[in-house]
Amino acid sequence: MASHFSGVLQLTDLDDFITPSQQCVKPVKVEKKLGKSVAKIQIEDDGSYIQVDQDGGKQKLEKAKITLNDCLACSGCITSAESVLITQQSHEELFKVLRNNQTNEKEQKVVVVSVSPQSRASLAAHYGLSSSETGRRLTSFLKKLGVHYVFDTSFSRTFSLLESQKEFVERFQRKEQDRKALPMLTSACPGWICYAEKTHGEFILPYISSTRSPQQMMGSLVKCYFAEQLGLSPQQIYHVTVMPCFDKKLEASRSDFYLTNEETREVDCVITSGEVLKMLEEEKVSLNDVTPTPLDILFSNVSGNEFLSHAGSTSGGYLHHVFMNTAKQLFGDEIKELTYKTLRNKDFQEVTLEREGVVLLSFAAAYGFRNIQNLVQKLKRGKSPYHFVEVMACPSGCINGGGQVKPSSDQNPKELLQKVDELYKADLPVAPEDQTRVSELYETWLQNVGSERARELLHTQYHTVEKMTNGLVMKW
Repeated sequence: MASHFSGVLQLTDLDDFITPSQQCVKPVKVEKKLGKSVAKIQIEDDGSYIQVDQDGGKQKLEKAKITLNDCLACSGCITSAESVLITQQSHEELFKVLRNNQTNEKEQKVVVVSVSPQSRASLAAHYGLSSSETGRRLTSFLKKLGVHYVFDTSFSRTFSLLESQKEFVERFQRKEQDRKALPMLTSACPGWICYAEKTHGEFILPYISSTRSPQQMMGSLVKCYFAEQLGLSPQQIYHVTVMPCFDKKLEASRSDFYLTNEETREVDCVITSGEVLKMLEEEKVSLNDVTPTPLDILFSNVSGNEFLSHAGSTSGGYLHHVFMNTAKQLFGDEIKELTYKTLRNKDFQEVTLEREGVVLLSFAAAYGFRNIQNLVQKLKRGKSPYHFVEVMACPSGCINGGGQVKPSSDQNPKELLQKVDELYKADLPVAPEDQTRVSELYETWLQNVGSERARELLHTQYHTVEKMTNGLVMKW
């Protein structure tokens, strides 16, 4: 079965990914609601799943049916419990909600779709449009389906960049007292986070930035701020994000992003760029034939006809913005352009700030698991020279995510990737500090930068995931 992931992401042969494995992480028991009663699902030594009803009756369950599309960049396989969460996130689920809105007035939801700039660029390359034009036409298509609001996650990414800049300066200033304050490793890639939690746990997690990804920043904005503006409960909003990778589905399913009191997730459903293309094909619609509609501008500085971008990498520009901000704030250096030095391969680059032969700042970008593993090993040996690393699981970063639109049979993958890169970078660039709408929300909704409320809504935490041990291979 062909994988939708890039080759480097395929850490092992996944043909037997649902069978017991030394590398698998499986819950011992899972509770499942059956109407008003609750059944328990327990996992036997052979890896089979048994449903135990309240009356004591047992039945063996079928193995979870998961395609490699749903496989996540971790050290083994995803669990059956996780697979349930994944199957709840698809374009079919979005269609179900939209159909229900048309037939069931009492249970109507306000449907919000937040689109990533990487997905826009991918669809733009497929249809031969500009990224902004694609955004406007996609907005029109989604609204004709019944979606109420369409937003751009470039807006929420501004919060991610500003919070990352602030967090890094704080870590840099306490580096003498806290040996794990640096290097700060970015946290926007869920494939990397999943790998870190399951493989390196307590060792690596203190280095990882607590700043939420743009997807989950938008989750806070939509389910907290936007719901309040509409006078709705978060549960009355169905929030969908369009993302370049499948791993974002698991990120949205994390318990950290579940609003317990409101009993709803901040992001209800994640669909990939490829799934959006599938929606268009199922509806027999080409974006080339759609009349453009302006983007909803609540979360924007500009008119709905413009889409914003951030300088730096196509994975969000974290290295770029944190480096420039720190150079100016701590060392008084106004840097106009960064000079990247490629090391082992094109997916490992570094940037330094030197003064009189002394390195003041040393930053790197490490993409793909080959480079990530080298980085982690250097950290374990105490040999890492970096203060900050932009880490992404996919080679070439987010524009090459596993959920992006695939090249056709007559397309060269490298040329398509280059085209997506160019389209992504063609959007209107803006510095995070210049986004006045974001500044307004810091002052009103978040009660100022650095407040306890900002910490609660814009940051998260990570958890070591303990691996189960196969008794047959244990050393006694």
